Amino acid sequence: MKKSRVSESQIIAVLKESDASMKFEDIFRKHGISNETYNNWKSKYGGMEASDVKQL
Repeated sequence: MKKSRVSESQIIAVLKESDASMKFEDIFRKHGISNETYNNWKSKYGGMEASDVKQL
């Protein structure tokens, strides 16, 4: 399986940034991700903290 360019802690940071009422289009452009990637991350890591990811 291909290794991700982004770590789990970075994914959590992107998701938290989107919760901070920043426009989605700006977040996608800033981090170089697509809407589909964001939705996949949100379904997998939504509601988690960085400490929760370490337990995975």
